[in-house]
Amino acid sequence: MPGMDLLITFFITTALFAFLPGPAMLYVAARTMAGGRRSGLMAVLGIHIGSYAHIIAAAAGLSALFHAVPVAYALVKLFGAIYLIWLGISLFRSRSNGSGDAPQALPKSARKAFFESIVVEVLNPKTALFFLAFLPQFVDSAASLPVWLQFTILGTVVSIMFTIADLVSVLLAGLVMARLKRSSTAQKLVQRAGGAVLVGLGAHLALQRS
Repeated sequence: MPGMDLLITFFITTALFAFLPGPAMLYVAARTMAGGRRSGLMAVLGIHIGSYAHIIAAAAGLSALFHAVPVAYALVKLFGAIYLIWLGISLFRSRSNGSGDAPQALPKSARKAFFESIVVEVLNPKTALFFLAFLPQFVDSAASLPVWLQFTILGTVVSIMFTIADLVSVLLAGLVMARLKRSSTAQKLVQRAGGAVLVGLGAHLALQRS
């Protein structure tokens, strides 16, 4: 493993990246707004689990494929964007029961948010490129631990810190939903806003050049 000075830099930099508002925090907040706090928490868990696919890929060197074959990156990005837009439209059109936990079948909605979020994260090429660009700066090829294991350990730390930031986003969105609990009209508007955020994230991903 790298020296203590480099590890301290790694933790500080990772924390800055994690708590800087970004697409993942917007995504889990949107799921919370559209489906309640439980759906938001399950979305966080889904993203966390999905991130391990990128950690494994980075450790195995597979993420370099996106640099070597730009078409592969573009196709995965487009498919992920379409999936996000489809999720947003589905949430935008879903009905609220007006009781404070938007979906009519909350456990089913939470499970759905979990599995959909895994797919969203796995199909996010930005995450793969982040691990490929960020982690090698803190990997020591001369260390006693093999490079792939260093990638795995550092990647897991990154995933955990980003998950903590996402949880904060869900809790804040949950507080907003709690204040709107008595107003079915406001809840419906917030639920639709959550769907609109997902559509916007998908469109943003599709239109980005890199």
